[in-house]
Amino acid sequence: MEVSVDLVKSLRERSGAGVMDCKRALQEAKGELDKAEELLKTAGLAAVAKRVSRETREGIVEAYVHSGSRIGVLIEVDCETDFVARTNEMKVLAHDLAMQVAAMSPTYITEADMDPLEQRPSEEICLLQQTFIKDPSRRVQEVVEEVIAKVGENIRVSRFARFALGE
Repeated sequence: MEVSVDLVKSLRERSGAGVMDCKRALQEAKGELDKAEELLKTAGLAAVAKRVSRETREGIVEAYVHSGSRIGVLIEVDCETDFVARTNEMKVLAHDLAMQVAAMSPTYITEADMDPLEQRPSEEICLLQQTFIKDPSRRVQEVVEEVIAKVGENIRVSRFARFALGE
């Protein structure tokens, strides 16, 4: 099946995937945009699983101060190369994660970091298990995995600190 350039462009804008990947997905989906996007997402998640073990030695530190200057967050988000650290996707992710920490006040990054005596549910206190504040239908881990698939490198939240007046 021949796929139009406009259809490829539309899928590329929606998914952020490469031109050839979009074309292949559209051909496989017989021109159905939603099905092609789902195919790209599935392929991206498979690629994410391969990247998880890679070392992250570069990254960025994002500072966020909530309006009113009563809550502030510093968060370190690591990736594999300084090239990816400078991308807009990485900067937006770090900012969104800092806002998440300010709003939801997690204690740990993952369930593996939790104190064995902790009684609160991991969905409340683990950053990556929390519901994403900008899109309640997704978890923070899913947002991070989407960026991993888009930039093609492993991304890891290394640490964060939340400051609030009176706490």
